[in-house]
Amino acid sequence: MVKHSILSVINFLNLKVPIQVYFVFLEKADLGELRDKIGTNIFLFRIDCFQQVLILIALYLLILHKGRLEKMETELTHEEILRYSRHFPIPEVGLIGQRNLKKSAVLIVGTGGLGSPVALYLAAAGVGKIGIVDFDKVETSNLQRQIIHSSSTIGLSKVLSAKKRMLDLNPDIQVIAYDEPFTSENALRIASEYDVLVDGTDNFPARYLINDVCVILRIPNVYGSIFRFDGQVSTFYAKEGPCYRCLFPEPPPPGLVPSCADAGVLGILPGTIGTIQATETIKLLLGIGSNLVGRLLLYNALDLSFEYINLKKNPNCRICGPNPTINQLIDYEEFCGFPRQVELHSSVDNDSLLTPEDLFKKLTGNKKILLIDIREPFELEISSIKGALHIPYGQLSQRLNELGGEQEIILFCKTGIRSRRALEMLRGAGIRNVKHLDGGINSWAKRIDPNLPIY
Repeated sequence: MVKHSILSVINFLNLKVPIQVYFVFLEKADLGELRDKIGTNIFLFRIDCFQQVLILIALYLLILHKGRLEKMETELTHEEILRYSRHFPIPEVGLIGQRNLKKSAVLIVGTGGLGSPVALYLAAAGVGKIGIVDFDKVETSNLQRQIIHSSSTIGLSKVLSAKKRMLDLNPDIQVIAYDEPFTSENALRIASEYDVLVDGTDNFPARYLINDVCVILRIPNVYGSIFRFDGQVSTFYAKEGPCYRCLFPEPPPPGLVPSCADAGVLGILPGTIGTIQATETIKLLLGIGSNLVGRLLLYNALDLSFEYINLKKNPNCRICGPNPTINQLIDYEEFCGFPRQVELHSSVDNDSLLTPEDLFKKLTGNKKILLIDIREPFELEISSIKGALHIPYGQLSQRLNELGGEQEIILFCKTGIRSRRALEMLRGAGIRNVKHLDGGINSWAKRIDPNLPIY
């Protein structure tokens, strides 16, 4: 009788009981059956008959109290039941799954092309707490692919723009905006509050940082990357499979892999990849389906093809291997070969950086200079500076013979990033009389020639 009463309570409430030891009056043959119902990590002991009723009442009250607390935390409101009603007929989701989503927490690093669809779909799905990290502001050039932002939020902080849109889509969730860079100093503090981290970044220092944070905190890292027509998605979870460092132990040399700004990206591509990342995140939170742990998904938009590559843990991985050498977060800019900001200011700003006004004076004066446009051919169709010699950045090292003489060399690109790298390369080749245009041709268009388009 006692056994059936206790089992009825447990079955009716369908709850995990937060008690590690139970004292019940049962025959030895019944103990195993009760343990199977409650959990294999539960210890059961037989007690004397006169304590039977008190223990049964206490057990019932404890289970009931636990159930009420859980239901209060994750109970769906009438509005939420209507909002998520299309989830309920799905056996893998249902009411229980929706409550699990409501009590889940996901951190999205980056609110750009990938972060936009991830944030929107996780908000729409009812993930209860979503953190978003970014420190950029919305620009017009973002709107071709970063669908969470709009023309009305140009100039606004990206995280505030994204938060506004997410809460407009679903006011019942909690959105926490971190308007700051994701760095070694703050990453663990921020990420420790979340169950899953989604990588929406576009640079290698951030990817290695995110990986190491997830390994240390033992949470999944839902990774995505895009390039022109190609995309990749995987879930790096060192607890169950390989991490990002298992696949890429070392970063590529700086400048070898162009950014989206340099190489371009099909505007709809991050929508496809980001939606897959959001799908993977929902599956992880619900514990359903087959995830991408140990698999890398490759997508090509031109062929509309999907391929998978099986991944294995690297036994020599520096952070998730059996003998890790990385036990804390490091300087990821230095690890990836990126010069520090202090070094940039001391080596470039003082003697090698040219303002648009300074360049205008040189061009209109009598001093002979060699102005070199290192942008790609398609960029010349958008804007140009009269008199510039065109040598694409990728060809510069093979055309050093064209840079001889005593004349001053001035490099420019779109925004000044590629020209700085080109300047460092030329100096490494022994060419010292070289400067580059601060802010690139876009800065020239803003301050000198407003007839040129900014892109």
